[in-house]
Amino acid sequence: MKPKTWCLAFLLTALGLVLALAAFNYATDPFGAFGDRFLQWFSYDETNNPRVAKTTWLEQHHDAYDSYILGCSSTSSLPVEAFNELFDARFYNLFHYGADMKDCEEIARHLLANYEVKNLVLNVYIDNGVTYDDDANPLTHGLHYRVDEDLSAPAYYARYLLADPRYGLAKLRARAEDTLLPQAFDVFDAATGVYDKTARDAEPIGSLESYLEAYPVFADYPRTGPFGLYQTERCMESVAAIREMCEAAGVNLVVVAGPVYGEYLAQNFAPEDVAAFYEALARVTPFWDFSCSSVSYEPRYFYDATHFRNNVGEMIAARIGGDESVWMPEDFGTYVTAENAAAHFAEVLAAEPAAVPTAQVPILMYHNLAEEADGEATMSVAAFEAQIRALSEAGYTAVSLRELEDYVYRGADLPEKPVVITFDDGYLSNYTLAYPILQKYQMKATIFVIGVSVGKDTYKDTGNPMTPHFSYEQAAEMVASGLISIQSHTYDMHQWPPSEDGDGPFRETILPLPGETEADYVAALTTDFTRSRESLEAATGQSVDALAFPSGAYNTLAQATLTSLGVRVTLSTNPGVNTVVRGLPQTLYGMLRFGMQESISPSEMLTLLSGNR
Repeated sequence: MKPKTWCLAFLLTALGLVLALAAFNYATDPFGAFGDRFLQWFSYDETNNPRVAKTTWLEQHHDAYDSYILGCSSTSSLPVEAFNELFDARFYNLFHYGADMKDCEEIARHLLANYEVKNLVLNVYIDNGVTYDDDANPLTHGLHYRVDEDLSAPAYYARYLLADPRYGLAKLRARAEDTLLPQAFDVFDAATGVYDKTARDAEPIGSLESYLEAYPVFADYPRTGPFGLYQTERCMESVAAIREMCEAAGVNLVVVAGPVYGEYLAQNFAPEDVAAFYEALARVTPFWDFSCSSVSYEPRYFYDATHFRNNVGEMIAARIGGDESVWMPEDFGTYVTAENAAAHFAEVLAAEPAAVPTAQVPILMYHNLAEEADGEATMSVAAFEAQIRALSEAGYTAVSLRELEDYVYRGADLPEKPVVITFDDGYLSNYTLAYPILQKYQMKATIFVIGVSVGKDTYKDTGNPMTPHFSYEQAAEMVASGLISIQSHTYDMHQWPPSEDGDGPFRETILPLPGETEADYVAALTTDFTRSRESLEAATGQSVDALAFPSGAYNTLAQATLTSLGVRVTLSTNPGVNTVVRGLPQTLYGMLRFGMQESISPSEMLTLLSGNR
């Protein structure tokens, strides 16, 4: 081959490879740089680079929003739903990785120049004083060229068209592995811009010991600093620029300083530097300070040092809006101005952290009663009354699940020694035998009923005899007394295979059937619980927002699905005393229960309830 021919072939081959690479990266678009026209998987793109992918998302969907939230990654926990309600607006959360206020300034400028903006919420975090104008990895942290005035369109497109093809291949592999719950490769909710914490917020987190096991970073918080707040001046220049732009455009600017985990501050920053940072912010603009309060010293309010839970974000919106129906600590949230900043931070940084209110709540689980005990699930009337009498004499007050909800969500008080009494399945003996005893001792109880079995003494349509269950009329009578609550044990997800027709598979628990797709499972659970709720509410007039898992079995998808349906309390069959924490609904998930039996004496029961085995 002649040299000229060889060179031409080489150049054509190289050009072909470059074009093939560009075509592949354009089609897979793992960073959302080109609009993700083929896969339309922005939750994946935003996970790779939220700055670029969110800008592209807004190009396609900006008509759906009129307000925006800006800040570093902790800003994700400022929930758009709460701010929509607070400002009667349509928010999109534009938080990004890192803590770069220069990027916030440029994004704000882009928004105000191109879209309708009524409100802008800016979260200024302590780390904004550490990092500024940091573009260490342009692929994952770079801005869209429409936002970055220093980046040309050709340079931008070349960056993503000629990127390593392994990014696109990873997206294709992830697509095949995608599930309904978020995974490491798609942690964003594209429509709101926030982290998708569906799975993390389905965790039962009541026990501090188990929480520290799941989140060991909080058990012995590492010192990764000390960090100098050397970028404070440049950070505040960008905040001032954002304020001036908003004033000029007539946009309502709300500045917040998000909560920081106390040990993160203590281990990595000098107190005088912290005070100087926030005082500098106050000289630029008034702001709502949530940086350091009793919330900062309760690890269960955090996913890690710099990411507070969504529940805390809801508290922030409530404090700004003056919504007193949402519980929060008294020291949470102060409006700081240039005049009160020095005194405020001197007091905050010197104060001893207050303990967040918690309650120790044991829950007892019963099933059937009879004159004589018959197996583990049936207790004699005498033994049951002895246990209830012992509770009363020991000073326990039986509370409802609604009272636990009020404690967590609204800060209502609980008695000194609360206990929750529950029954599973809805047996007739709960009405004929247990209910009179509960009335005698004025003890509240919650009964979880299987909807398909209400009022029956034969198994569904098979005619097989079974232990009788009370009727809807009897349920309504008990509810009317004020002592009894009737809640869900599913409508028909607690099946008994020996009494079923056919070969199955049967839903003995709330878990998915073998081979069942996630979509089919969620649809089945949604249909079942909705039917259970509607039938019970129609019969009793009482809202149904609690469910006891059949046989105690459940998984994250089940809990997340029920949470989306408005279920506020779920109960397992695992033994233990529950720690219920104000402001943390997750402490009402998968609650522990002591299974009560004939063989447990009243004194042994009281020992269990005290937390001693």
